Amino acid sequence: MIKEIFLGGLVALKDYIATHVLTCLVPAFLLAGAMVAFVNREAILEYLGEQANKLKSFSLASVASFLVAVCSCTVIPVASGLYYSGAGVGVAFIILWVAPSANILALTYTGSILGGQMVLARLVASLLMAFVVGFAMSAFFREKREEFSQTRSERKAIIDKKHLLLLVLILLSLLLPNYLIRSGPYLHKVLVWFAATLAVAVYALKALEKEKREAWLRESWWFVKIIFPLLLAGVFIVGIAGKILPEDWIKNYLGGNSVRASFFATLIGAISYFATMTEAPFVHTLMKLGMGKGPALALLLTGPGLSLPNWLAIARVFGIKKALVYVPTIIILGTVIGWFFGNFIL
Repeated sequence: MIKEIFLGGLVALKDYIATHVLTCLVPAFLLAGAMVAFVNREAILEYLGEQANKLKSFSLASVASFLVAVCSCTVIPVASGLYYSGAGVGVAFIILWVAPSANILALTYTGSILGGQMVLARLVASLLMAFVVGFAMSAFFREKREEFSQTRSERKAIIDKKHLLLLVLILLSLLLPNYLIRSGPYLHKVLVWFAATLAVAVYALKALEKEKREAWLRESWWFVKIIFPLLLAGVFIVGIAGKILPEDWIKNYLGGNSVRASFFATLIGAISYFATMTEAPFVHTLMKLGMGKGPALALLLTGPGLSLPNWLAIARVFGIKKALVYVPTIIILGTVIGWFFGNFIL
């Protein structure tokens, strides 16, 4: 029994490394490092910093997150890169939430499997939760970041054109494998990633000075060191948990639209790891077995938006206190929204 449980963790770890490191984490780390190295900190402070208008900055972060098709682990380097570039804590955690829970690719795929009503509910619920999370994190952690006082003539661009093009190329290497290859062998995603990454490397060698390249890679490596080991540990633990939890117990406790059902669905989603788009077929299967629509929505939200590896990495990058506020807030919101939508909307 112990051997089987241990092997469950190893299998989960093997699958994660084989299907996520190259096409997801490598470009995410490179993107995070590039944001810290090349983005104008003063401009970020003006538009997305703690002193910026919350409604505008939160709206910008939410809309931008729809375009980033990433999982709960891959989004951490992206959000933390923006945070260490000067963005406010509320903005960073909105991106942490919305990008995996409600990106365009996930919404499109959900619609093809579960229908338009569930897509609309997922979109609205994600936005509601995003703004609550943003305001909650900003209220709990009133950070004193650098002040800015630039006149219009003194303001600089957020990023130089040549550095912006590099960020775009890195972003394409992160998104194209998922957007272009939605089915078929994983090797096809690797080939798309390789072509995009080759373009990044060629451009960086031609357009960037040696010192700039070294600064970029140094920042990227910093994110790798503090995040990657915890992600691997978290995936291993999730694999073990998957072997321990009895399947019948999960099915029995997800029926109907009670608060209890939504809570268990939220909790399962918050602990388990779901790669981008894998949550929709999983939820579809559970709905066939009797899971209510409310718990289904809760699982659609927290499944891709949280995971145990995500918890560990957030605590390491942003601090334990922020993780202890963010994770329970998401679990509470997921439970309430699942119950409310299940009983009054869906």
